[in-house]
Amino acid sequence: MQRRQFLGHAAGAALLLPFLGSANAMAANMLAVNASARAPAPGKLLPVPLKKGDWVGLVSPSSALNDEFDLQLAREVMEALGFKVKTGAHYAQRRGHLAGTDEERAGDINAMFSDPEVRAVIATRGGSGAARLLPLLDYEAIGRNPKALLGYSDITALHNAIHARTGLVTFHGPNGSGSWNGFNVDQFERVFFKRELMQYRNVQDAGDELVQRRNRTVTVTGGKASGELVGGNLSVLVALAGSPYLPDFTGKILFLEDVSEAPYRIDRMLTTLKLMGALDGVAGVIFGECSDCEPGNGYGSLTLAQILDDHLKPLKIPAYRGAMIGHIRQQFIVPVGGLVEMDADAGTFRMLEPVFAA
Repeated sequence: MQRRQFLGHAAGAALLLPFLGSANAMAANMLAVNASARAPAPGKLLPVPLKKGDWVGLVSPSSALNDEFDLQLAREVMEALGFKVKTGAHYAQRRGHLAGTDEERAGDINAMFSDPEVRAVIATRGGSGAARLLPLLDYEAIGRNPKALLGYSDITALHNAIHARTGLVTFHGPNGSGSWNGFNVDQFERVFFKRELMQYRNVQDAGDELVQRRNRTVTVTGGKASGELVGGNLSVLVALAGSPYLPDFTGKILFLEDVSEAPYRIDRMLTTLKLMGALDGVAGVIFGECSDCEPGNGYGSLTLAQILDDHLKPLKIPAYRGAMIGHIRQQFIVPVGGLVEMDADAGTFRMLEPVFAA
């Protein structure tokens, strides 16, 4: 089953809850509450800092790469950044669309966090399948060995589960086999090597246009807000609903992005978050790019802008869209769990404190 089909069924099931008998609905709600209550929110945990010459580990937690040459490129990227590279024992495996069995993929992640030489863990790609690993991860070992985890898209499942269970700050940004253009390399060096308190502002470049068209931000509701940054890929995030692997959004800055989702699906997923109460206490929302999410032909769809207005404006909290986060060539590297302040009028956000251990 395709990821989108699965998520559609999952979100649809969530929306059917109001039509169940009251006893069944109450039982379902109690299950969700109990799942969240099993693991109290841990304190914040910072990863060890990185420098050139350190070892990093390449793992494939989700889909297999279609071309083994991409694995070579991922390794060459890490080496070009100045690292020595270890590869997961099964990172080049394939089982259907997955990069090996669940046990193999989870085992590689656990091994990298437990390896005293490895200072960071990099996902080769996203795709689908990372959520299957969440019950198999050794969160105690991860908490004892706090390291930077980098990746995006399906890696959203790992970011949120690890942060929810350990408090570790991880990093939403390019996968190893993705584009490592000048912008992304600069982001990496500033975040990981220089350890700057980053200010995230979209690239200002009109090109040959009279006014800038690309990388524009749009204010949904103005104002400033601060809080820990949580979120990632909307589809993957919603698939964690009702599990102990979804962090509490209360008082947080929620960032979202997605790719190849029809607007009605985005609407359905945001509705799911709304109905489960996940948006009730959010301090602010940053919506990145939703690539290839335009309505189809005709008048049978709300636009993405209308959907975001419908869901975000009633919250009466700072919110903007268009941040350089998502399935785009140039993308911010942002700390999941890091404390940030957002300015919805300016379309910017910034780190308020270090995201690496001293």
